[in-house]
Amino acid sequence: MKTALFLMLDQYADWEGSYLASQINQNPDWQVKTASTTSLVTSIGGFTTKVDYQLDDLPTIDLLILIGGNSWNINNSALYLLVQQHLNTSKPIGAICGAVDYLAQNGFLTGYQHTGNSQALWQTYSNYQNSNDFHNQQVISDKNLVTANGTAALAFTAAVLQLIHFQSNETLTQTIDLYRLGFYQYCQKYGNPFG
Repeated sequence: MKTALFLMLDQYADWEGSYLASQINQNPDWQVKTASTTSLVTSIGGFTTKVDYQLDDLPTIDLLILIGGNSWNINNSALYLLVQQHLNTSKPIGAICGAVDYLAQNGFLTGYQHTGNSQALWQTYSNYQNSNDFHNQQVISDKNLVTANGTAALAFTAAVLQLIHFQSNETLTQTIDLYRLGFYQYCQKYGNPFG
């Protein structure tokens, strides 16, 4: 069974990974696990989450997802090494919102086309060397890395699922359209998915 690890720091953005986690966790070939620097984290929305793992005790990870939020201005060697290892070994990784800020601050976006909340936030990051690779788009997928801004939860979900070849492009489009269009407009386009 493959493992998707959702890394969430305190004050994580609970909406940013919900669509993605629910899709992955419904597949019998995958499981969703959570990790952080502490055993309990609280989301921006006030959900307290007891994570499955702390960074010093992780399982084998097939997909690493870095959920954004307000605590990514962090200096943690275990986190740094985890991200570095996944990027260096070309394992799939997705980062959204504040997590992309972390990648920029630590030079992890070098060699990748990318997006994020705002490039203006990164002007003081001396390790951010490739500003010409930034694109004003909701989501960018390049090689093994998906980056997105904090308003792109659905686009992020689609790009990550496409990166890991989760389902056919046609099925993936329909899966995302259910939430993008809403139930009634979806039914007009595709028919009732539940009937």
